[in-house]
Amino acid sequence: QVQLVESGGGLVQPGGSLRLSCAASGMILRINRRGWYRQAPGKERELVAVISSGGITNYVDSVKGRFTISGDNAKNSVFLQMDSLRPEDTAVYYCNFHTIWNSDYWGKGTLVTVSS
Repeated sequence: QVQLVESGGGLVQPGGSLRLSCAASGMILRINRRGWYRQAPGKERELVAVISSGGITNYVDSVKGRFTISGDNAKNSVFLQMDSLRPEDTAVYYCNFHTIWNSDYWGKGTLVTVSS
């Protein structure tokens, strides 16, 4: 079973930056979009950013201008550059790959804590 593995989370001060990475352990065919979701304590999981196989990106309003999603189709990976981090960005971040057959692959999550 192919798995997604996230890395790059950690503790950072407000205003700081982190770069999250996600890679698949094997080949996943016909991915049509890759995305990052997050879930803060006591809240539902929300979509943060998504990138299509054609490179079109979309972001939740709260991270626009601060986060940048990118992907490497050949390596089945996706990245999230997070700048100007705020305490409200604190959450567990999950990567997701969605295929044309409506299959979803999820990572186990990486914790991002923004605190002074």
